[in-house]
Amino acid sequence: MSERIEARVLLLVGDQAEITTAHRDASAPERVPVARLVQETGIPPERLVGAKVTAFVGDDGELVRFESR
Repeated sequence: MSERIEARVLLLVGDQAEITTAHRDASAPERVPVARLVQETGIPPERLVGAKVTAFVGDDGELVRFESR
């Protein structure tokens, strides 16, 4: 079972998005592919920075899926 947490897209670095959560702040954000975020949330790349999304955390602590809020 996965945990749902609030997340925010901090910024884009090339084809990667930096994501902050309650577990990972701006000093150590999680990086995920921009294409993955666009596919899973439907948010266009130009609107990702600052977007609030719901992240699903897998059993291993990795962010496994995203949904727009």
